[in-house]
Amino acid sequence: MFSKKKYLIQLYNALHPEDKTITQADLEIVTLQSILLNGIYNDLGFMVRGKQLMILVEAQSTWSANIVIRALIYLMSTYQDYFNANQIQLYGSHKVKMPKPELYVIYTDDKGNHPDVLSLKDEFFPDMDCCIDAKVKMIYLQDSDDIIDQYIGFCRVCNEQVALNGRTLKAVKEIIRICRDRNLLREYLSERETEVEEIMSTLFDQEHVWNIERNNIRAAALAEGRSEGINQGILQKETQVVLKMFKHNMPVEDIADISELSVEEVNDILKKAMVIH
Repeated sequence: MFSKKKYLIQLYNALHPEDKTITQADLEIVTLQSILLNGIYNDLGFMVRGKQLMILVEAQSTWSANIVIRALIYLMSTYQDYFNANQIQLYGSHKVKMPKPELYVIYTDDKGNHPDVLSLKDEFFPDMDCCIDAKVKMIYLQDSDDIIDQYIGFCRVCNEQVALNGRTLKAVKEIIRICRDRNLLREYLSERETEVEEIMSTLFDQEHVWNIERNNIRAAALAEGRSEGINQGILQKETQVVLKMFKHNMPVEDIADISELSVEEVNDILKKAMVIH
């Protein structure tokens, strides 16, 4: 959705309501794209007025302090792309100019006791003199009708309907209907209803196929009475499915949710695959 500038500018307006002069032409998308398996990608990155501001935004449904580490990696990679694209030499004697960074995470679950700002130093080096810090502003559900709150509302309706109807086409249609009735991303869903249905159905189907394949492997290995076959077969299938989803730019948290692995297990599979590749 935010790859479309008419929605991206709404996001920027929600983050910077004081800026009354911004136009769509002032925004440039710089989201990292993962072409190779060992590449990295983020949810959203965009520049404001060319060299003024660099904003990176992530969406997160489960809490992890590691968010701030990933945000820092995304920021450094985006800066590297910026310096290369603008032929900026970092080894010269003069001080270069660089856009000011802002890091955000849209957290779709309840705030609970989570902080408003997630600090790398405070989380990982609280009692040490650390030479580096990064701060991510956490965005939670507010009493607002801006596009961020609508996005969070959409995610929550999605979770509710999946709990009621499973990962089915019925759930998808109910999600879209309810969100349109509640004025949650109504314009976007009206414009792209078929596309949204197809994307969500595909994600649901991937999970369904994964569960069938995993159960088939386990049943076959059990029938042959080989526990080693169970473990090896499941491990191979897990690796194949994780890599396939990762190649399609699916976030690690979603891969873990669909495959019923932990985030750490998914990352371990990806690390081993990256060494091979």
